[in-house]
Amino acid sequence: MSQDSDERLLVEAAQRDRSRFAELYERNFHRVYAYVARRVAERHVAEDLTAEVFSEALKGIDKFEWRGAPFGAWLLRIASYMVADHWKRQGRESSSLPEEANRVGPDEIERNAMLFQLLDRLPEAQFRVLHMRFVEQKSIREIAREMDRSEGAVKQLQLRAIENLRAQMEGAHA
Repeated sequence: MSQDSDERLLVEAAQRDRSRFAELYERNFHRVYAYVARRVAERHVAEDLTAEVFSEALKGIDKFEWRGAPFGAWLLRIASYMVADHWKRQGRESSSLPEEANRVGPDEIERNAMLFQLLDRLPEAQFRVLHMRFVEQKSIREIAREMDRSEGAVKQLQLRAIENLRAQMEGAHA
């Protein structure tokens, strides 16, 4: 059984019976935690946000639709919203943001939050390529193999996704 079909069966089982979500949690916890931990300064915040990601995922598991992208990509999308919301709250609640956040400033945080929202609007294949390339840090060759496409096609998808994001960002600032 392929990893995709195995994961799909796990998702479908969790949609029928919430207690079956545990295996999806186990398979994806480290990736989600690593993603969150790279974006927040404190360990306890990363742990809390990771817990919130899985709580939201469990609540919304019925809304998950299998589109060929790994379940982990959906979780990372939720995580990106949680991190963006965290930084928005931090900006409103305190002027003592972590050192890294002070370096980039509130405008950059807001821009990143908008970017996460725009990523969600990308066509699935473009989102998947950007996610694999920049979050999972895979090579073009690895992505091409995983998506069963040529390297040229993956480069085109990546270019279109970046151009799409750039146009949307410029449109949002116009």
